[in-house]
Amino acid sequence: MAPLRLLCLCLPALLLLLPAPPVAAAPAPAPAPGTDWAACKSLSQELSRLLGTLKEPHSELNRVQIAVEDPEGDCATRIRCSDACDPPTLDTNNTRCLRRILQGLQHYRDLLGSEIFKDNRLPQLVATLDRLLGVVQQAPGRPCQAPPGPTTPTWAEPLLPQLRHQALERLQSFTAVMSRVFTYSARTH
Repeated sequence: MAPLRLLCLCLPALLLLLPAPPVAAAPAPAPAPGTDWAACKSLSQELSRLLGTLKEPHSELNRVQIAVEDPEGDCATRIRCSDACDPPTLDTNNTRCLRRILQGLQHYRDLLGSEIFKDNRLPQLVATLDRLLGVVQQAPGRPCQAPPGPTTPTWAEPLLPQLRHQALERLQSFTAVMSRVFTYSARTH
């Protein structure tokens, strides 16, 4: 009986000396879907290239400015300092920046489909904006509802070339900042 008791007491110690049996590895969790930064970089560069190739029919449009108010607050159509699109913040949390980029992309996509561009459609720009909207991941949070695109009364028809010109200039500025964000993020991710 004593040898059996000694064996019972020593068995756990002996089991600790034996190598552990192979355990089936737990399946790795599927990575959460993320933004394809390289595709965003490529598409934003394509958008910038397309905007650079547009020829305005009237050079005098550069000298005239029509006061058009940008929405302020959560629905602003430009990237601001408070949108956290600077490199240190992008490294830790890019949610606010992506939300602003999505809002801007959607705004300009809607604008290109509005009455302002009814006589001058730009299908390549629209297609590139659509592809970018498809690639950029929806950031969590409440989506912004931008105001509807402007309607054009008959008396304002002569102003449409100037409104188109200003919209394309603003899109070009937005695209330049957005491209910098995507270029930086593609390099670090």
